[in-house]
Amino acid sequence: MAVNIHFSLGARISASSLPIISATVDRGLRSTGNRCSCKLGSGLVKSGALLRAAVGGSGNKFAEQDGSLLGFASWNQPEAHERDFTNTPYVPVYVMLPLGIINMECKLVDISGLINQLRILKSINVDGVMVDCWWGIVEARGPRQYNWGDYKRLFQIVRALKLKLQVVMSFHECGGNVGDDVHIPLPQWVIEIGTTDPDIFFTDKEGRRNQECLTWGIDKERVLSGRSGIEVYYEYMRSFCVEFEEFFRDGVITEIEIGLGPCGELRYPSYPAKHDWKYPGIGEFQCYDKYLMKSFEKTAEAKVKQFSGIQPEGVGSYNSKPYETKFFCDGGAYDGYYGRFFLNWYSQVLIDHGDQVLAMASLAFAGTPIAAKLSGVHWWYKTSSHAAELTAGFYNSTNRDGYTPIVLMLKKHKTTLNFTCVELRTLDQYAAFPEALADPEGLVWQVLNAAWDAGIHVASENALPCYNRQSFYKILQNAKPHGDPDRRHLSAFTYLRLSPDLMEQHNLMEFVRFVKQMHAELAGESI
Repeated sequence: MAVNIHFSLGARISASSLPIISATVDRGLRSTGNRCSCKLGSGLVKSGALLRAAVGGSGNKFAEQDGSLLGFASWNQPEAHERDFTNTPYVPVYVMLPLGIINMECKLVDISGLINQLRILKSINVDGVMVDCWWGIVEARGPRQYNWGDYKRLFQIVRALKLKLQVVMSFHECGGNVGDDVHIPLPQWVIEIGTTDPDIFFTDKEGRRNQECLTWGIDKERVLSGRSGIEVYYEYMRSFCVEFEEFFRDGVITEIEIGLGPCGELRYPSYPAKHDWKYPGIGEFQCYDKYLMKSFEKTAEAKVKQFSGIQPEGVGSYNSKPYETKFFCDGGAYDGYYGRFFLNWYSQVLIDHGDQVLAMASLAFAGTPIAAKLSGVHWWYKTSSHAAELTAGFYNSTNRDGYTPIVLMLKKHKTTLNFTCVELRTLDQYAAFPEALADPEGLVWQVLNAAWDAGIHVASENALPCYNRQSFYKILQNAKPHGDPDRRHLSAFTYLRLSPDLMEQHNLMEFVRFVKQMHAELAGESI
């Protein structure tokens, strides 16, 4: 029985009527798509001239490389027609389920509404969905007390509709970041341990704790009721494998994404809204808990004893700009002897954490593809220091490649790299925040090519809600680079996120069109 769903534009559409929408996209109505420029912040972007004036000579360290690989030609000459995406590789499209689809009692929320929306996704040939399995819900009752509750019911619904599943091992707090509409804390027993040992959480230089996730300093410290961080993560993953073995066996679960930090991303929580960070602040280093400090002291004692006990100075605060600091300014201390030593250690801790957790994930999920998400820290990319990347743990200053070492670690564990912000255009970022010197296109170009050159799979997702044709086209350009002789392409794309806005008639028609192009079923046209 079809369940009706209301659209904000007044149309009343049921799941059974979606093939009509799909067919409509193939006919003349596809020309009614959104041809407007993206409106971000203060203005509409209509021409590449603004960016050419802004970027100028050598501001972008990749400006003279083959930027056309990911559509950089549009900076110089706006494209009059979309590419023809027929006869291009098929890229599977998944859709993230709402963050709160499972509540704190581990019960499925709004089952009938969910089934209706999943039927719609299936009818437009979406390949599957992504769901978070929250540590703070499943192991909330106490150490090793796992309650998977209605997750099995959710998986059964997905299987019955012949959709696939990407599952995220979410070891972080939900709430307080962009797009978070529910609050799911870490398990209460972990919070209680933190009241007596607050150093289990990341800490900034002012001593403020961040309970988004556990510090990597306790990865091997048995301070969690007799277990280390790594042991806690591994046992959680093993419990999942046992509980949902049937869904691995029948191929419903196609991939497990391993949460490695805040928002599930491999990064430090360097720009937390809860500490009043605002875009485009550079953020702060997050290494001042006693466990990471012990790691730093040990490294300094072994390599450069004069640095023992010394912390970076002149680094500013969360909302500083690079040129306002002594550490991140052009020619600043970040590129001095101590700065290079500190940043090498700081970034290596990030790589080591990923290495250790993914080693355990490879054991737990043997035979199932695993993935890790990397955040797209694109602001201040056009500066020498790349300050926001440095505080997040990506040692990617203008004279150093910070992503290849991470990619090689992922390759060691046969892990897919999932990268964000593939829908963002540098031109739009400049129009909204010219002072941020952001370059999402340059960052995407660097990271995707580092991964492809290393021979690992690359997937991606959008960083912000996305409904217009220009944003979808940017994703397509990144998913299937034009003119690449090796026909490299994304292994999958996951759309953020299933919502009432996506179900609005016009937005859904644009999304149908996008899915067809990702599946190589629809040619390009004038835009």
